[in-house]
Amino acid sequence: MMTGFGMGFGGLWMILVWLVIIGGGIWLLAALFPRHQANKSDTGEQSDESALAILQQRYARGELTHQEFEAIRRDLERA
Repeated sequence: MMTGFGMGFGGLWMILVWLVIIGGGIWLLAALFPRHQANKSDTGEQSDESALAILQQRYARGELTHQEFEAIRRDLERA
């Protein structure tokens, strides 16, 4: 027998099944592609300590001479 809205008990279950399917799909997408949290390094701003640490690493690898290292370090300390 039908109810006043034209849906029986089975229609309610069908709505619930589709809600679970759609909700599960949204949850799966959210788990696979988490929101990217913006931090200072993403906006192009880096702290002075991280810039100095990168400079020290480059000097330690031999990418910079002592004169280059000192000149860049002074520029970083002024900024």
